Amino acid sequence: MKIGIVAVQGAFIEHGKMLDRLRIEHFEIRQKRDLATRFDGFILPGGESTVIGKLVRDLELFSPLAAMIQRGLPVFGTCAGLILLAETISNADVDYFGTMSLTVKRNAYGRQLGSFMSEGEILGIGSTPMVFIRAPYIEEVRGDVEVLSSLDGHIVAARQGNQLATAFHPELTEDLRVHRYFIEMVEKYRND
Repeated sequence: MKIGIVAVQGAFIEHGKMLDRLRIEHFEIRQKRDLATRFDGFILPGGESTVIGKLVRDLELFSPLAAMIQRGLPVFGTCAGLILLAETISNADVDYFGTMSLTVKRNAYGRQLGSFMSEGEILGIGSTPMVFIRAPYIEEVRGDVEVLSSLDGHIVAARQGNQLATAFHPELTEDLRVHRYFIEMVEKYRND
């Protein structure tokens, strides 16, 4: 198994460290030629969604990655990655992958000073530490989107098919369970 990590901006190094701890082979996706590497799933890290969105387009990564998601390749988006996967962004007029049937609100908890740590229940995982940095939250889900976690009345983790998204940064904790959950999704995809 090999996981790609979109490494144009944001917390991609931290995701790599989590995968190292799980002994999962991974590589960084920085330019179009990196997509020639065979991989079984990929991570869209947290960071600045407008910057990541612009760079994946400028580097000609957007269309190939969108096609991979639409074909069912597993993807895990954290924070900005959630925004990139969302079908609708309620407080921004931008268009990214739009592959998850949900509405997200950017910077929903405020700017940098609104960052915080918490603990929340995640369906199938249990009580988990959550780090929120200028985080979004999910305002609405549609269709077959499964809500995995809510915190203080706001949805902060969801899954739709082979897409997993969190408003928080599991890569900034010591807890490997969210990444392990994604790896289990990838293993199931590979075995189907």
